[in-house]
This record gives sequence, C-alpha cells and structure tokens, in this order.
Amino acid sequence: MRPHVELVDEKDLIWHVAELPHGVGSARQRNLNYCEEKGEASLSVEFTTDWTRPAGCHQAQTEWFLLDGGVQLGDQRLAKDDYFMAPPGIWTPALEVKAGTRVLLWREFGDWGFEPSDRSLPGAKGELVINRASQMAWVDITNPNGGSPMDFSRGGTPVPGLFIKLLYHNKETGFYTRLIRAKPNWVEHPLAHHPCYEEAYCLQGSFDYNFGKMWPGTYFFRPAGVRHGDFISGPEGTTWILRCDGRLVDWYTEGARVEMKGTPLNWGEGFPNTEAPALLQPTRSRSIGPMKDPAYQ
Repeated sequence: MRPHVELVDEKDLIWHVAELPHGVGSARQRNLNYCEEKGEASLSVEFTTDWTRPAGCHQAQTEWFLLDGGVQLGDQRLAKDDYFMAPPGIWTPALEVKAGTRVLLWREFGDWGFEPSDRSLPGAKGELVINRASQMAWVDITNPNGGSPMDFSRGGTPVPGLFIKLLYHNKETGFYTRLIRAKPNWVEHPLAHHPCYEEAYCLQGSFDYNFGKMWPGTYFFRPAGVRHGDFISGPEGTTWILRCDGRLVDWYTEGARVEMKGTPLNWGEGFPNTEAPALLQPTRSRSIGPMKDPAYQ
C-alpha cells in the first residue's frame, strides 16, 4: 500500500536510477511515494542526458507533468506546465526528452512495465490525454457548477479563494489530477478528511497547516481519513498539483485546532542560561540548511 508521507522536501530524498525501461539515455528519480507491493509510485524525475523511447504501452496508468525543459510526444511538443496521461495498455507515441528536463511522474494501478508496440494492447480502455496548463484559464471554485467541469470538486461546495485547472478527470471513478491555487493569505480553519487519498506537490508560494509548512518542492501523500487543516496561504499565494483516487468530499471537524502548548526548556550544556550545543541539535534536512551532523559531512 501507499505510505502516509506528511510532509517531505524532495531535496531530502536520495536519487535512484529512473525506472524507465526501453529508454536510451540517462535519467534519475526521487521516490516521493512508493508502493512496494504494486510498484505504484509518485516520482520526481530528472533527465541528465537527452533521452528517447519508442512508442508503446505502459503497464500502469502513467502521468507526466513538466516542471522544466521540453518533451516531444509524437507530433506534440510539450513544455513547462504541460501534462499527459496514458491509460494502461493504451498506445503512447515515441518520446524525446531534452537533457535537464524535470518532470513529476505518477504510476497508478501498475508498475514501471512498458512494452514497445505500434498499437494498443487488446482490451485496453481509455485514450491518451494531453493538456497544456500554461494555456488554460483558472476556474474559480466560488461557482463550481457555473458551466465548468467542477461539479465533482468539494462535493459541489463553493470554496472562495481557490482556483483550479483540471488536467484529468475520470467521471466513473472520480479520480482526478489538477492544479489548484490559493489566493494570497487564504484561510480555512476547520479540519477536513476525505474518503479518498489526497497527494500534492507544491509548485509556488508558501502554506502553513497542522502538519507544517510547505514551499516549492515539498510533497505530501495522505491516505483516506487523515484529518488535516487550519490552512493559511502565504502572502504570495500557493499553487500545487494535486491528485485524488476518487471524488473529493470534505468531512469537516468544526471548532478543532491543532496546538502545542507548554514552556520550552533547554537541557543542554549551560542550562538554563544557554541553548544546547549545536552538535546536540543537528540540522539533518538539506531543505533547511547545511548539514550540521558530522556524520553527514
């Protein structure tokens, strides 16, 4: 099963050889979230050389979102903020990727398997989806049903201050991938939980909530039923790419607050007049600053 990740900066994850069979070139991946049973995964991938792969069919539902660089997908040229989704077994055109390109890549319902082919596999359903988010308009969730494909969002409940760009939506299962933006200083206090999983990667801005602070490159994967909230968007607003494996329904807990109370004490050298030595309080996160633990130098 997918583990609960709340939250992590991708810079604190190690690089692995990218799981991109039949490709020619070099790429590496950071595992944001990984199902050890099925091979389902959420990955940050960097192409360290030019890279190509022939046309064929994926074992998993496969999604790419371009953070930087360029991708040629058949006769379609994709750039920053562009997206495609290939259902399992559906024919996908040949890929050409420029060195330095970075993508977010998701595998759902299967592993990294890929079979070069000139046609879809027998029994495969669905079609290739391509969306260029940079050319799409933001949809205001204040009026979710006003002529937009928003009837599935938040159970049809208006959420002032949020805007979306829908990249993919399966109307039968409710599964979707979308960009979501919060206006500057957006606030929502109740804790919420959902009947589906929810995952997001921060693309822009900053954001505070009960599990911590987000900035570009931070990520969470939250299984169904985990309460989260007391949201505050930063003065520059916040943008994420967000995915759910079903219809996103909010079950709120009103009046809840997540607080830590108490009197801070220092128990290190020189207590109570000085802070503990740095060696006893090492920085172990590359996202916060230089490593202070000698073991990581």
